[in-house]
Amino acid sequence: MHKTIVQLQELNQHLDDPDWIVVDCRYDLSDKSAGYRDYLNAHIPTAVYADLHDDLSSSAMSNQGRHPLPAPARLNQVFSSLGIHQHSQVVIYDSASASIAARLWWMLRYMGHEAVAILEGGWPAWQAAGYETEQTERKNSSAQFEGNVRRDWLVTTEAVPDQALLVDSREPARYRGELEPMDPVAGHIPGAINHYWRKNLDANGQFLAPQQIRQNFLDFYGATRPEEVVFYCGSGVTACHNLLAAAHAGLAAARLYAGSWSEWCTDPERPVATGDE
Repeated sequence: MHKTIVQLQELNQHLDDPDWIVVDCRYDLSDKSAGYRDYLNAHIPTAVYADLHDDLSSSAMSNQGRHPLPAPARLNQVFSSLGIHQHSQVVIYDSASASIAARLWWMLRYMGHEAVAILEGGWPAWQAAGYETEQTERKNSSAQFEGNVRRDWLVTTEAVPDQALLVDSREPARYRGELEPMDPVAGHIPGAINHYWRKNLDANGQFLAPQQIRQNFLDFYGATRPEEVVFYCGSGVTACHNLLAAAHAGLAAARLYAGSWSEWCTDPERPVATGDE
């Protein structure tokens, strides 16, 4: 069972295995249809497509952020439509260093599915390795996915101020409030520290060795237990990259503030911090 990262060769050897479900999550925040167009142009054989906006987000039920986390019943529907069942080994990829794919990875884990992993290097690495691709749009036969929700993995907006350690996963300039390309207010939640999700990767976009990630995380966890740490980002997407990295490093599961900055900053009564904490 693969739970965090799977290598290209391993996936290539299992493309004909009906228990392996491959999901393409390519997405462009500036062009919402670009990922699907790229999928139709070429993708890993057998891969089905999951859209960040239409499949991995929902109407504002659990939070008011830009990419609201779907309710458990909706997640069961989405995962069933992708053909995922309890014995499936799910492999997810994108073209953005797993920054989108990690969202689906976390959602499946949140719903109790353990056998889910990110393809190391994603679509660019698959292409560079010269593996086969296809253009056929795939739709898997519907399965019956019934998840067991880990509700304690989520933190609500009301509970945010009481958390032991908040970690902002956005790029440092956004954290400091020097720029804000997506949301109406710049800055971060007071008290949060910054760990940009790209720090989990080497210069080639591959994940750092688990022991290196573990040491990096423990350095900023300090005395806080891993399960008491809460990650957020702009809209609950790239924060999942940090949650994936923590799991890859063998650390206990931290929690997610799914509404993230895009929800926090909607209320002018909530405090905003800028600069470095």
